[in-house]
Amino acid sequence: MACNSTGCESGCYDREKDNGSKIVEDAVVTQESVCVKCKCNEPMTFGDGGSEDGRFCAECFRNNVFGKFRLAVTSHAMITPSDNVLVAFSGGSSSRVALQFVHELQIKALKNYEASRDRSLPVFGVGVAFVDETAAFPALSTEMIDAIEWIRSTVSSLSPPAKGLHVVPIESVFGSDSLDPRDRLVKLLDSVPDDTGKEDLLLHLKMLSLQKVASENGYNRLVVGSCTSRIASHVLTATVKGRGYSLSADIQHVDARWKVPIVLPLRDCVRQEITRLCLLDGLKTVELACRSQSGINDLVSSFVALLQEENPSRECTIVRTAAKLTPFYFNKIPETDDSNVPMATQRRLKRFNLKYDGSMTTEAFCPICNGPQNRSDSSELDYFEEGQESDALYAACCSSCRFQILPQDGSSREQFGSFLPDHMISQVKHQKVNSQAYLREKIKDCLLLDDEEVV
Repeated sequence: MACNSTGCESGCYDREKDNGSKIVEDAVVTQESVCVKCKCNEPMTFGDGGSEDGRFCAECFRNNVFGKFRLAVTSHAMITPSDNVLVAFSGGSSSRVALQFVHELQIKALKNYEASRDRSLPVFGVGVAFVDETAAFPALSTEMIDAIEWIRSTVSSLSPPAKGLHVVPIESVFGSDSLDPRDRLVKLLDSVPDDTGKEDLLLHLKMLSLQKVASENGYNRLVVGSCTSRIASHVLTATVKGRGYSLSADIQHVDARWKVPIVLPLRDCVRQEITRLCLLDGLKTVELACRSQSGINDLVSSFVALLQEENPSRECTIVRTAAKLTPFYFNKIPETDDSNVPMATQRRLKRFNLKYDGSMTTEAFCPICNGPQNRSDSSELDYFEEGQESDALYAACCSSCRFQILPQDGSSREQFGSFLPDHMISQVKHQKVNSQAYLREKIKDCLLLDDEEVV
């Protein structure tokens, strides 16, 4: 204790001050060496330079990531007890974590079902789908075979309930009646001169393949493992490609424009969190080099990754900014009166479902990318007759697909149209009928009835 004498030259006050500073420093060091959430366990250090590195212990970090997933699922009623869910599995870290989390939800639902007396709520079903792209990338045939074997082993190693695995060749999108679907796919891709357009077309065909296997096998939800990082890159690429009108449709938690609604439960998780979780839980992944390295998509992904290194919150900022766009009417799970859906889930769905002002309604979709379009963009369809299929296809497509995917000259475009899946061609015809009906509805007050005469 320091003396009260002002003239003391023993230095006792300075020693007490130094001891106090040392105690504070020791307290700070001790505080930084524990998890910021539970305040008791040692934090994990991954060494990847992330903002969350060294802040959470292993248990709290995992609970944090799983909490984001569970909040998205429950808030938007992505999975209910009566659902049959198909998980799109590519072997990457995002789809691996999505599969693991869905599996854990299913195990918990099974335990609740077995513990309940009346067993009124069934356990939702889970399936896994992998799209085999060997036809598009013959050089990766060996890697693709090894990846499929690894996926079979991974799915079969999951604890019960059992999950069905569907390995779908991408050329199956052309249907069983096609003479040589693989050759047709190769010719279709070769007719696209732009690397980015070819990559985008392949992505659209993959989604059609997933939709096909989901609808044929009785699934009513398609889980896709798109995370914040991937969506942030998509926001910028869509802007560069001129898809600003349809952008809000692609970045929501739910996309029900498809026959089987697509849900994104990892939308609020960044890639770094997902990669760390795979390392923490020992979840093995496989990455296939099926992506072009010279297109806009890869360039933008590299740019976003660089931004993320400079500012760890950059990807979240991009997605939050884009989320301010008005969503479309199909960006929600349709409300249902199914008795198997708990009342709490139905109330939560009504609370969290996006509110619409009616301004983003559309009945026109691009036949290639299925992007929503403004009605005026497809009004040219009314002027084409039979035999002008290539011109009608050009008019029905969005501006991005016209520029990057469709051939510019008429003869090449006609040949391109002959290679497209029947689903895309039928969508052009359906869109033309809807466009004519829409035009008639607009001018109905100016039309004469059969019994009326011109004055």
